[in-house]
Amino acid sequence: MKEKYIFETKMQVRDYECDIEGIVNNANYLHYCEHTRHLFLKQCGLSFAEMHEKGVDAVVARMSMQFKTPLRPDDEFYSRLRLTKEGIKYVFHHDLFRASDEKLSFRAQVELVCIVNGRLSGSEDYDRAFAPWME
Repeated sequence: MKEKYIFETKMQVRDYECDIEGIVNNANYLHYCEHTRHLFLKQCGLSFAEMHEKGVDAVVARMSMQFKTPLRPDDEFYSRLRLTKEGIKYVFHHDLFRASDEKLSFRAQVELVCIVNGRLSGSEDYDRAFAPWME
């Protein structure tokens, strides 16, 4: 089944993101995914800072990751995502592909929940912003 991605951005591995083995350190894949989510949020007209000022914080509740083909210094790659919703959780499905051959490098599922005025809750703002892309 071909995935239906709703957002894509192109990035490049910087040498300081790699470990002694010459491959991207595992923690940096999470940074790539977070940067992708922030760019997607901007496209949706939302800002984490502005939402925080309104008392709404989207926080990561759970992640599952699969490391496939390592990325190396100067590799360009595409970060693509899909979005689903399960109850009050927003589930971001991240796939990172090496640009040179479209080989899957990393896959993650990141579950976000909203804390509204200090309590776990749904968010009408996020629901409205994500509605056009929700599966």
